[in-house]
Amino acid sequence: MSTTIDQAFIKQFEREVHEAYQRQGSKLRNTVRTISNVNGSSAVFQKVGKGTASTKSTHGMVPVMNLDHTNVEVVLSDFYAGDWVDRLDELKTNIDERQVIANAGANALGRKTDELIINALSGATSQIITDDNIGMTKEKIMNAFETFGENDVPDDGQRYCIVGWKQWSNLLSIEEFVNADYIGADALPFASITQAKMFLGTIFMPHSGLPLDENDIRSCFYYHKTAIGHAAASDVQTDISWHGDRAAHFVNNMMSQGAGLIDPSGIVVIKCDETPD
Repeated sequence: MSTTIDQAFIKQFEREVHEAYQRQGSKLRNTVRTISNVNGSSAVFQKVGKGTASTKSTHGMVPVMNLDHTNVEVVLSDFYAGDWVDRLDELKTNIDERQVIANAGANALGRKTDELIINALSGATSQIITDDNIGMTKEKIMNAFETFGENDVPDDGQRYCIVGWKQWSNLLSIEEFVNADYIGADALPFASITQAKMFLGTIFMPHSGLPLDENDIRSCFYYHKTAIGHAAASDVQTDISWHGDRAAHFVNNMMSQGAGLIDPSGIVVIKCDETPD
């Protein structure tokens, strides 16, 4: 047997974990501001206030907007997801044990990425739409839409709304949400995907990790991409070591990431009752 077989195993495994994470690990990372390759234990995001345009006299000085600049620091944390791959177990099973563990590790880290983003979204408490007796309705969505308009949140295709699966079922019962006549043929980027829809210039997606309190009230989030920052000092990496006493490889998947609230005015929390009918 070649003495480099372990190196081939390791390189293939690392590639599979990375691909699995990119493919199915995180649903929310691409919906927020992201900084990669951070050096240090934290990252800083810039928050810029609104500017005001003014006139000037002939040969006069151009007025300065005096934009309000603030910094938001996001602290990074390290996360790990490991498991054993027995050398002989791979010979006894009909499944690719290596690929199974690669997917499991990538999915675990992807859920952690989404958890960090959802925790940051949960920090927005200034704009809450609540009616504890009903689920997701068109009126709640319209209220969030109106709030964004009043706050001058850009309508630039970077608005998102993540809801629980119960609320997703509620949305599918709304005629305007499911009928293409209300959306238009030019606004159907997810025509082949059943788990994301464009409505009111907003991308709606279901997610299983949203907060649910003791009264079965689910928190859903209507937000703009720039309202949340996500930072990564290290994307998913894989370390594989051979343990002769176990006749197995130990596969350790790890990453260093963090997320934080940048602009609460770009987030509306929609509370929905999830009590079984």
